[in-house]
Amino acid sequence: MSHREGCRDMTTTTETDVTIIGAGPVGLTLAMDLAGRGIRVTVIEQRRRGEPPSVKCNHVAARSMELFRRLSVGWKIRDAGLPADYPNDIAYRTTMVGREIARIPIPCRRDRYTAEGGPDTWWPTPEPPHRINQIYLEPILFTHAWATPGVTILNRVQFDDLTQDDSGVTARVRHLDTGETLRIAARYLVGCDGGRSEVRRAIGARLSGDPVVQRVQSSYIRAPQLLSLRGGERAWGNISLNPRRSGTVYAIDGRETWLIHNYLKDNEADFDAVDRDWAIRAILGVGPAFRYEIISREDWFGRRLVADRFHDRRVFLCGDAAHIWVPYAGYGMNAGLADAANLGWLLAAHLNGWGAEGILDAYERERQPITEQVSRFAMDHAHAMAKQRRGVPAEIEEEGRAGDAARAALGKAAYDLNVQQYCCAGLNFGYYYDTSPIIAYDGAPQPPYSMGDFTPSTVPGCRTPHVWLDDGRSLYDALGPEYTLLRLDPTVAVDALQGAAASRGLPLHLLDVVSGEAAAAYDASLVLSRPDQHVAWRGDAQPTDPLSLIDRLRGAGTT
Repeated sequence: MSHREGCRDMTTTTETDVTIIGAGPVGLTLAMDLAGRGIRVTVIEQRRRGEPPSVKCNHVAARSMELFRRLSVGWKIRDAGLPADYPNDIAYRTTMVGREIARIPIPCRRDRYTAEGGPDTWWPTPEPPHRINQIYLEPILFTHAWATPGVTILNRVQFDDLTQDDSGVTARVRHLDTGETLRIAARYLVGCDGGRSEVRRAIGARLSGDPVVQRVQSSYIRAPQLLSLRGGERAWGNISLNPRRSGTVYAIDGRETWLIHNYLKDNEADFDAVDRDWAIRAILGVGPAFRYEIISREDWFGRRLVADRFHDRRVFLCGDAAHIWVPYAGYGMNAGLADAANLGWLLAAHLNGWGAEGILDAYERERQPITEQVSRFAMDHAHAMAKQRRGVPAEIEEEGRAGDAARAALGKAAYDLNVQQYCCAGLNFGYYYDTSPIIAYDGAPQPPYSMGDFTPSTVPGCRTPHVWLDDGRSLYDALGPEYTLLRLDPTVAVDALQGAAASRGLPLHLLDVVSGEAAAAYDASLVLSRPDQHVAWRGDAQPTDPLSLIDRLRGAGTT
């Protein structure tokens, strides 16, 4: 293992198994996943080691936390971010320091595993979601990846271009401080280099969709006095709804730093169309004497753009390089992490010899349709929230019966609209892969899902239903690192399936599921779970042609 700040002492060409362009959360997660499966990875990053990211994603979804748990970094992430007792609630108010009109209760991290009664405490997962800003998340991932055997991270190095042939892909990169160039030869390359991806440009992939769904004037501020001016219980997310200016205030450190989103109106065409100081004060509800400091301007466009292809032969796209959308429900970064969880095991299966080359076709076939679906959920929600902001009644801040009625009505509407965004069980657990070449479908339809709701199911393509085993373990902790055959009835024979897997070299772990919860979630005696916890096959007995099933699972002879 080696790590270097630059490439002063590098030879002209270096070799690796997989080159990853971009050391953000998606690239680092993919690197750790691949290295954990025995794959050598070289990560290229323009920033210096320790250079902080911008204040972006504020939320790590439950599926992402499950992934981090498997990578043995979940507990480090859970212990970071807001203070342990800081409520993760979403509070709707007339202004940040004004009257509260509704609240979505979400437990603080101290109570996350034990809390009951909230809209997301019932979720069937060993890892509930976690509110943490990227400025705290990314350094944890970087440190963990840096210490992972098999991962090499090259900082202050820029990707310039690539060439590929039937045997591999070579990236030409340049050290930003010295100008020296290096060629990195690999079997595969993955672009995790963001919305302005140079890797996407290099393979000729194009984004299409809705280029501007929303404009947001965003400011990262320091305001030590703000909490003391705010009545009532603290909240992670504070949404101001008033006729002058509606916006969102997210707590970053739980003490003095805040991220303020000022959602521009349709007739406000650019980020300078609204006076920033006026908007901040209108959202906060403070006068000219209130003092704050702008740490950085973080203005952004909400978009809904999806690449027309996610790979070209030996080059793949992950995260914002493949899709960009309005980051409602925290699903910008989290969708990229789901990409990484999907692509990591597929690449490793092929590189480790048990997956045929056809297994790699599953990445685009699975992830691109999901990206399209989820991006539309996010866009539709953005439009609904914009409509709600436009409809804030003039009397919302008035005293008396009319004001009380307006606040009650808007508070209920805000809760009903947004609980599905902040407690998005459907986006976490409901999505499925229905056109995969490596899943053995049986004709049963996957249950529909919404942003907020889903139905656990063993229909092939769905998420493997989570249950707690009778010995206290999470089912996911008991799964093998690759495919796992879940047996709900220990009398059902599995020798032919095990033999077929062994003959093809496909790793298959047998797990006899002993759980009082299993009967409600599992309607088949045998369920084959993939490394990314999606159902690949199910049945009440071994298949009549087990070798054909195994070949499908490993991408051999699929269509």
